[in-house]
Amino acid sequence: MVDFGIPSVVQQSMESIDTELAAQIRQDIILGAYTEGERLSEARLCEAYNVSRTPVRLALRILERERLLRRGEGRGYTVFAPTVQDVLQAVQVRGHLESLAARLMAQAEDRADHLPKMAKAIEDIDKLLSAGEFGDSAKRQAQVANKAFHTTILATCGNDYVSYACEQISHLPMLSAGSMVFDRATTTSPNLNERGLFRLHLGNAQHQVIYEAIEKGDAVRAEGMMREHSHTMVDYIRTFERKDDSLTIADLIAYSGNE
Repeated sequence: MVDFGIPSVVQQSMESIDTELAAQIRQDIILGAYTEGERLSEARLCEAYNVSRTPVRLALRILERERLLRRGEGRGYTVFAPTVQDVLQAVQVRGHLESLAARLMAQAEDRADHLPKMAKAIEDIDKLLSAGEFGDSAKRQAQVANKAFHTTILATCGNDYVSYACEQISHLPMLSAGSMVFDRATTTSPNLNERGLFRLHLGNAQHQVIYEAIEKGDAVRAEGMMREHSHTMVDYIRTFERKDDSLTIADLIAYSGNE
């Protein structure tokens, strides 16, 4: 590693500024503050976010790698705002990657070492289902457990490129590890509360099947069930689209809740 003479604390602070600035610009792009094809210059962003050119320049490189920005003519960038269709395609890609991860974990000799964490995630969601209420607090707890289940498979499948590939699209709505999709009105409507609980029950039942397949070393079953599990999110997004043709990226963020 090359030592540039920059104290580690200062370097970490610089990296933190770059990352936080990239997150702010990313959110603004996704929420529509910048329109498709709009040109963004370093000077404009420095003024808008009250930062110097160095963190802006590095943040732009991050967003370019994420395909939210494209380098234009000269020194500026143009906005590449993701669409609902982009999210659908990315969810499908992630589903195939997680299916591969489940198959690989089922074939791994050390899979038993990681099963307790998956079992606890399933148990935690079962406790929420037994309580019968699905307010904001319960949703957050479910999302934490769901994330633990999915990240365990990605992290222990034995192929680092699977989790790396998932990470490259995790900035999109509904694409972060363990994202869950629920109607925004579940906390205010008894019927929709029941619907939310049913979806959680279905998802956790699928978790149980995936867990058992991995435990038994049934790679084909684990892969197939994970693919079916991931497709439920795609189906839900398509349900939203049929319900309202004007569905936006902001809507998807609201439905996923934890983005």
